[in-house]
Amino acid sequence: MAVRKNQADLTATEKRNFVDAVLELKRSGRYDEFISTHNAFIIGDTDDGERTGHRSPSFLPWHRRFLLQFEQALQSITPSVMLPYWDWTVDRTPRSSLWADDFLGGDGRSSDGRVTSGPFAFTSGKWPMNIRVDGRTFLRRSLGAGVRELPTRAEVDRVLALTVYDAAPWNSSSDSFRNNVEGWRGPNLHNRVHVWVGGQMTTGASPNDPVFWLHHCFIDKLWADWQRMHPKSGYLPTGSTPNVVGLHDTMKPWNDVTPADLLDHTKFYTYG
Repeated sequence: MAVRKNQADLTATEKRNFVDAVLELKRSGRYDEFISTHNAFIIGDTDDGERTGHRSPSFLPWHRRFLLQFEQALQSITPSVMLPYWDWTVDRTPRSSLWADDFLGGDGRSSDGRVTSGPFAFTSGKWPMNIRVDGRTFLRRSLGAGVRELPTRAEVDRVLALTVYDAAPWNSSSDSFRNNVEGWRGPNLHNRVHVWVGGQMTTGASPNDPVFWLHHCFIDKLWADWQRMHPKSGYLPTGSTPNVVGLHDTMKPWNDVTPADLLDHTKFYTYG
């Protein structure tokens, strides 16, 4: 069974293979297709209308499928590559190995947020912003500027203790595990990390920053942890519900997969 590892445990070769595969997806144009897909769903998902990727029960299975699709694209280049995860309850500072020059590169400069180090720096010429929300063509970060602290382990544990997956009205106001882990309620887990990284991570085009995949991989791991802790608490809603994806409803943009198909992550990978 293929294993998704903590990025802190990757070997130098594993880091290099991951970075090289990401850069090749970018060179071929395939990477930007993922950015476009995510941006379209950020724009389209609303509390009062149809919602699939965000603000809704399918936030977790939608991103699980999105990650799987990206992982498979990486493996089409280097078959051994697996998505790593970033445990931001442990690796909490800009000095963490995550931001080293041999992996994702560091913080943005104070004047304009431009990332100047690592393989995704503007000067490398390998990471142009083709799908963007403004005129700036370089990767930006402002680590810790938008919000000072990343979520803590205690905050994560508090969310994992919630026993109800989701609840009416099935949007950003519901008091549930999904809404707490997404970050609209409670300690603000997923959303807060996007803001802490800053730059493109605060926009619908957040996959422009490769850290997007490592962050969402950890969110996916937290869902897997919650499923193991609460085996009797399944995905909700189970039936047809206006504007949201029920357990057996297909999810856009694929239209060939349901949340039920994605509940067991061990069919695809495990976490190390």
